[in-house]
Amino acid sequence: MCQIFLLHYSHIFNKVIMYNNVGSQPGLPQHQPQFQHQPQASSPPNPFGNAFNIAGSGLIRGGLGAYGEKILGSSSEYVQSNITQYFSDPQYYFQVNDHYVKNKLKVVLFPFLHRGHWTRITEPVGGRLSYKPPIYDINAPDLYIPLMAFGTYVVLGGISLGFRGKFSPEAVNLLLIKGLLGWLMQATLLKVTLLWLGSGEAPVLDFVAYAGYTFTGLCIAVLGRIIYSYSYYFLMPWTCLCMGVFLVKTMKRVLFAEVRTYDSSKHHYLLLFIALAQFPLFMWLGNITVNWLI
Repeated sequence: MCQIFLLHYSHIFNKVIMYNNVGSQPGLPQHQPQFQHQPQASSPPNPFGNAFNIAGSGLIRGGLGAYGEKILGSSSEYVQSNITQYFSDPQYYFQVNDHYVKNKLKVVLFPFLHRGHWTRITEPVGGRLSYKPPIYDINAPDLYIPLMAFGTYVVLGGISLGFRGKFSPEAVNLLLIKGLLGWLMQATLLKVTLLWLGSGEAPVLDFVAYAGYTFTGLCIAVLGRIIYSYSYYFLMPWTCLCMGVFLVKTMKRVLFAEVRTYDSSKHHYLLLFIALAQFPLFMWLGNITVNWLI
């Protein structure tokens, strides 16, 4: 029996040696044991850390969102309030009709004949007082009359140049620039006047509208010069005087209502300065020549 077992085990041992020799021969695939990587045991999760991260990120997002909304909301309200305060609504200045235009021209060209008050009419809108549009208030400023008067001034200036044989597109362009520059100078004069008095919060378009009424008197003077040249020397001083009185009344009753502090002496001197400034401005704008500087 022992011999049989020894022969059997020796036979198995020889087969194992032959198998290993064959696997080590070149050109034949070698079978190498493959080891699988066992996953490392991870540490148990920390529920408090995840909770803190979620809560922290939520607070950060909520805080930043509320802060951003607050900033954007306040910024939009600030911009809207400033636009409303300083520029107002452009549509407001074009709410006119024939009755308003006729009466407004009478006030501008003949301010001595105006027997009514010069203060503007207010009405409650959205919990605050607001001025009524021009169609309901003769003292409200508008942009329809100034724009129409400015266009008429340029057309009459071109006709005047044509009658003198000096018409050209370049001359009309220079006249247009001259008129715009004069309009800007008048509006700046009114704005700076209120700034000297410690205010200037009236809408910018109010100053633009009041300054644009200058061209109503200029149209009368230029038209008179076309029809009869010597009438210009009477119409020009008259329109200067009327415009000065109109602006003095307007600034005194309407625009100066925005002034916080009142100084009687400075008040009267500035009103006189506004009235006197109309004469050189009217003489410059009424002199229709090819050279816009004179």
